[in-house]
Amino acid sequence: MSSALTSFVHAELAQAVQCEKSGDMDAAFSYLERAHILSQYSTRQHVAVHGAMFEWAWKRRDYREMFGQVIRLAGAATKTALGFIPTGNTGGTNVSPIKPMPVPDDLAKIIAENR
Repeated sequence: MSSALTSFVHAELAQAVQCEKSGDMDAAFSYLERAHILSQYSTRQHVAVHGAMFEWAWKRRDYREMFGQVIRLAGAATKTALGFIPTGNTGGTNVSPIKPMPVPDDLAKIIAENR
């Protein structure tokens, strides 16, 4: 993953933290989903984003999401480097971990310009 794409992942994670601090946990998760889409090209970043999603679920005591993120952490750690990437997948337990999804236009542009 290029350092430019990594900086976009970090920017989305920072926005998630800001939303959490202001008490808007739903908006925070939306930024985590955006970070997930961008992170799928790097095992390290992909695992880090699922870790952040687990932390989000922990803070909400959302046990379903916590369990799902444990499964997704294992998948990100073992499958990303092999190229098993469901492009556009948002990473939460509300979607199948293997389902490709449309990439939002702004993120598609970032990925195209920085991969």
